Amino acid sequence: MNKGSKKKTERKRRSLETSTISAIAISCMLLGMIAMGAGLAIYNHNLTKQYIRRANEIASSALMSATHGADTISLANEVMGIYDGLTDEQRNMMGTPEYNEFFSSIETGRDSTYGLLTRMLGTFVSSEDVDDVYVAMFDEKNDALVYIADPKSTNQFKIGEWEPVEHHETLKFLNWNGIGELYDISVTDRYGWLCTAGLPIKDSSGNVCAFILTDVGADNILFTLFLYALQISLAIIIATALVTWVLTRYVKRKVIIPITKIEDAANKYVADKKSGIITTNRFASLNISSSLELENLSTTMANMEKSLSEYEETILKVNAEKQRIGVELSMANKIQTSILPTTFPAFPDRTDFDIFASMTAARKVGGDFYDFFLIDDDHLALVMADVSGKGVPAALFMMITKVIVQSCAMLGKDVAEILEKTNDALCKNNKTDMFVTIWMGIFEFSSAKLTACNAGHEFPALLRNGKKFELLRDHHSLFVGGMAETQYTPYTIDMEVGDKIFLYTDGVPEATNSKNKLFGTERMIDALNIDSNQNPEDIIKTVHDSVNKFVGNAEQFDDITMMCFEYKGKKA
Repeated sequence: MNKGSKKKTERKRRSLETSTISAIAISCMLLGMIAMGAGLAIYNHNLTKQYIRRANEIASSALMSATHGADTISLANEVMGIYDGLTDEQRNMMGTPEYNEFFSSIETGRDSTYGLLTRMLGTFVSSEDVDDVYVAMFDEKNDALVYIADPKSTNQFKIGEWEPVEHHETLKFLNWNGIGELYDISVTDRYGWLCTAGLPIKDSSGNVCAFILTDVGADNILFTLFLYALQISLAIIIATALVTWVLTRYVKRKVIIPITKIEDAANKYVADKKSGIITTNRFASLNISSSLELENLSTTMANMEKSLSEYEETILKVNAEKQRIGVELSMANKIQTSILPTTFPAFPDRTDFDIFASMTAARKVGGDFYDFFLIDDDHLALVMADVSGKGVPAALFMMITKVIVQSCAMLGKDVAEILEKTNDALCKNNKTDMFVTIWMGIFEFSSAKLTACNAGHEFPALLRNGKKFELLRDHHSLFVGGMAETQYTPYTIDMEVGDKIFLYTDGVPEATNSKNKLFGTERMIDALNIDSNQNPEDIIKTVHDSVNKFVGNAEQFDDITMMCFEYKGKKA
């Protein structure tokens, strides 16, 4: 077979028509098998009940014959009297001439009770559809069935012989209350599947002295079931084939042929597009009316065909716009980065302090910012801020705020006054209702004092020389840009040589992992204290690594900005 023929055969094998026909055929076969199984189960149950009922009816007729036509009760008492008098060792001799000798005193001739009883029972066996009808008694102590009169004794059990039975069967027959049908179904190595039904033979005192038992083997039921299964199988095969043929023709006419037409129209439409043809009517000319759903699909495809060209043109415009916005965002990122101090060491000629800062934006541009600058030779300004919102609006607000803060700081050294002037400037014409949280401090080298204000920002972390980082729960004032004429309360920290202060935005403690858990300030403090003797750059790197390890592959939702300042002592 050549390559083209193989490909054609493979397509045919995988075609919708082949799959549909196979699915219908398999479904019908499965339904047929389920129906046949259910039918066989129901028929087997009813058939078994029928045989049990028949066996009990035969046992009832045999009981009347046995009690009226022969002295069965005396025979049963005589046999069981000898059996009960045997020792365990003597009972275990069953099947030997010595064992049969124990019962030799009982008359078994043709005219004896035994002979008359076996002939009557034999009549039932030969005239009814059962395996055996016999008289026997259950030995509860030894779980044995003792045979008293069996018409098949020549090839089975003779008078007085016994065979073991299940304990539950013994109790079932001996404790029967007379309600319902008395029977037991068991599987044995000797008889296979066997149903035993019977009725008790009672003496004048009402004591059970024996049972009329009827055995029905599996052969009768299995043969009847086989005939039924054969008939129902033929009927289901014919019905399945007929239903499959009808459903296949219906599905092919109503579904497969219309879908094939739509497939051909789609292939031709793709070919037209590759050829550069703009206007086509492949779907509009189908005229499908087999079903409402396929008709709607055809109409939808025709509408799609009509509008796709316009959609493609729109997509091109959107992609061009996205590229333009991407370029502009990249430019904005460069502009934003350029206004932040990113050269380190920032003051290489100063040995009395060390400082390092970093910002990782959640988007291409962010709303966080940090700043540090010398107001004069004796005063260093430190700023950490977080603008409400994200993206370009926050970035614009951030740049405006940074410029105002630095401008006000260069005019004076009062940190509270700087924030108040910045707040008043931002509150004017603030139509977007944006605001910014700011922590700002001015460190005076001559006195080693840090004067700071917290305008709704995160608590800073402070390290005293020789100790560990701890949160400095300073006084919070209202954020900047929220309400005009807001007053800000300053506080002072006396710095010693080796002291460090760590500033950050909420992107650090609120960093979230894939399990929706926050990094938190406790983990941040632990990260700061991994090695608190490190320089500011290494401290920030350690915290950043801890945040990244905690977050993993989870998406970053907020800007992460940090700054660390260390006082090293007065200039030499």
